[in-house]
Amino acid sequence: MTTLETRTQAEADWATWHEARERDLATPHGWLTLVAYLDLPSTPSRLADVPGLWWADADGAHHARDEADVPHATTHVVAEAGSQVVQTYTPQGRSGADAEVAVELVRRTGRYAVRLRDPRAAALRDFDGVPTFPYDESWVLDVPVRWYDEPRPAVVGAARPGLVHHVTLVGEVDLERDGRAATLRLTAGKGGSPALLFTDEAPGLAPWRIVFAEPSADRTTVRLDLNRAIDLPFAFSDFGTCPAPVEGNHVPFAVTAGEKAPR
Repeated sequence: MTTLETRTQAEADWATWHEARERDLATPHGWLTLVAYLDLPSTPSRLADVPGLWWADADGAHHARDEADVPHATTHVVAEAGSQVVQTYTPQGRSGADAEVAVELVRRTGRYAVRLRDPRAAALRDFDGVPTFPYDESWVLDVPVRWYDEPRPAVVGAARPGLVHHVTLVGEVDLERDGRAATLRLTAGKGGSPALLFTDEAPGLAPWRIVFAEPSADRTTVRLDLNRAIDLPFAFSDFGTCPAPVEGNHVPFAVTAGEKAPR
């Protein structure tokens, strides 16, 4: 039985979690600082004001200080869907603690690109929090889960046109509310935790959101606290490459819980 005391504690726990979430977003080189996505060419070339020459081939991504340094270029190899900050630099005329721009090397759909993370990005400068629905305990769901005997690979779209992501499906759940129901598939999230990437009918949302599932001790159910459904990086920036939900992962009712569209 839910009491006022436990409900108040649950709301307090959610508020603490959301405050930490906003602090994490607002770090100097966090998701609010993306300002560019630059595909690497096949020959040594300059990229905006990023120091040096950059290019990519079958051996990886390469960076040289100048034309004379090309034969001795530094090579970086990043796994598909991975990323790595490989350099920081200070744009001309800048100074101060927030002057350095981070160069993040990414590999998406077999192609290398660099993403620039600038602590003076407008999205970070203007950030005053992520809008959310009020906490509602009715959106904390413990639902039966049907785990697959073997993980199932799937290919999904991405927030950035022209890209795809390879994901792993690990099971499925049924969600129902007000007589409407859907079967939704869980993916293996970072660290192996199952995750639900979904769309729904609520207004004022990012195109899709994600919530992480917490399996019960006996793994017969998972807890989906939809108050903790969050926006992926693409909701905050034009330079996110986030995976889209697997086909069919649409909730046929409004999930009025969790984060709303931040812009």
